[in-house]
Amino acid sequence: MRPKLLSWIALLAALPAAAVAAAGQDWPQWMKNAQHTGATSAAGQPAARMLADVVYDPFVDQEKADPLATGDLLVHYSAPLIDGNDVYMEFKSGTYTKIQNWETQTWNERRLHWQNGALVTMWSFQSDWKPVPYGTVSLGPGWEPVFHAALSGSFVYVPGFGGSIYKVNKSDGSVAAHIQPFGSAVDPNTFTCGPLTVDAAGNVYYNTIKLVNGQAWNADSRGSWLVKVRPDGTSATVSYVGLIPDAPVANDKCVGIFHQSELPWPPSPDAVPALVQCGSQRAAINLAPAVAPDGTIYTVSVGHLTSRTGYMVALNPDLTLKWATSLRDRFTDGCNVTIPPTGTLGGCRAGAHDGVDPAQNRPGAGRVIEDNTASPVVAPDGSIFWGAYTRFNYAQGHLMKFAPDGTYLGAFSFGWDTTPAIYGHNGTYSVITKNNHYSDTGSYCDTDSICPPDRTANNPASPEQYFITQLSKNLVPEWSWQNTNTLSCTRDAAGHVSCVSDHPNGFEWCINGPVVDKNGVVYANSEDGNLYTINQGGTLRDNLFLDLALGAAYTPVAIGADGKIYTQNDGHLFVVGR
Repeated sequence: MRPKLLSWIALLAALPAAAVAAAGQDWPQWMKNAQHTGATSAAGQPAARMLADVVYDPFVDQEKADPLATGDLLVHYSAPLIDGNDVYMEFKSGTYTKIQNWETQTWNERRLHWQNGALVTMWSFQSDWKPVPYGTVSLGPGWEPVFHAALSGSFVYVPGFGGSIYKVNKSDGSVAAHIQPFGSAVDPNTFTCGPLTVDAAGNVYYNTIKLVNGQAWNADSRGSWLVKVRPDGTSATVSYVGLIPDAPVANDKCVGIFHQSELPWPPSPDAVPALVQCGSQRAAINLAPAVAPDGTIYTVSVGHLTSRTGYMVALNPDLTLKWATSLRDRFTDGCNVTIPPTGTLGGCRAGAHDGVDPAQNRPGAGRVIEDNTASPVVAPDGSIFWGAYTRFNYAQGHLMKFAPDGTYLGAFSFGWDTTPAIYGHNGTYSVITKNNHYSDTGSYCDTDSICPPDRTANNPASPEQYFITQLSKNLVPEWSWQNTNTLSCTRDAAGHVSCVSDHPNGFEWCINGPVVDKNGVVYANSEDGNLYTINQGGTLRDNLFLDLALGAAYTPVAIGADGKIYTQNDGHLFVVGR
């Protein structure tokens, strides 16, 4: 027996039972593991046919018909959790009223089991969890936040009401424990937010936030905590308020943005926008904390009343601060760089300094917004990647990289609402992400006369295009595969597919968590309704049309140990394979 194999067996023997059990689960949490690498040791099956089609959101038609949705599906969904022949998935029930009152719905965790070639419901657990309230124009979520469980050993941990979680028996759906770190006197204004993360020892991590009733996003938050729940059910918390020594506090003033009446921005070469209240530091709403193999916990905080005052935060296993690095003043690819030339239509005002974010006239900040599901990813060398939002580069965001000691190392000019996958190979690794070059949104503002929404016509040097891109560990592109499909297709009740060519620039990737298998094949779903599998080097292996989902919610993919591919589209869970 080889020494490496002997060492691995010894390591397994030393691990707690919960960790051994978790290691045997195919896809137990967001992006598969506590490092969120989205990488599986399985070989994905070919995308040859649909093996299952299960509706988990019965409200899709109402959600897209909502006047505020304008036809889009503004909902974030859970990743399917896979354990052998069992699949655990969120299912929605209750009543849909309107997008501003999404809390009238009910969220459930359901166990499905493969039986005679079909997914059969074995049990359903109804949670009392509710999402944070709908946001305002500039702060808070406009997309329904994610409800996301995690598997550990014999249990599935499920988000609950008032900052709690439930420990549910995987076998029969019964409650083994209701874990309430903030006491049994439940505060309805305290929310469990973001996916749960389980580390190798079976500890569960998640974020919480306490808001002002009726003024969730225009009054300062009342508190925010990272929670750690140990396998024995005991818990510990750390407050984001006061955690970061150099962070602005509740009533401090932060730099705001210029007024719409001052477009094109900046109003003058050295203009400075008015100051705004920063708000207390609190957790990013849809973020799953990451845990490195050494136990370091990574999360992101932000001033409650300004999205541009955020931090990448590292905590020790005992929840004490290890380091925190500001996301501010990091990007120099604004005016005259990623957008049309200064002084032209779609560009910054004549005389603007190169590279600045036109909204603030200073280097761009990695913004922490509530419609972003990006979570930290810990790479094999300990580096941390996280996708921030930025508006000034056609709302593409930036994928930021940090060293294990917190040093900021650079960024790639796409990153928002994506948790990239990590492909280890040849003694190094690569980073795989969607790379949407959006149109129908102005270069840096929403006033069509200043920032025309037709990117291809107004900025032909940087046209509307949609890629899956693999980057080196230093964020240098290694290859890209472009979605050039122009066909919108639909499937009728008899299964016949008909298509019309109406997307000359292709379709965006509606994926916020791609998968890479042991052979380096990448799996991603697109707004055109196809699941695509892409070989290393950027060639198409195969694809399968599922169902058209224009304006679809961003959804993750998962792969079981048998190579079945679990993908999502329009409120359906599709399983694909040979």
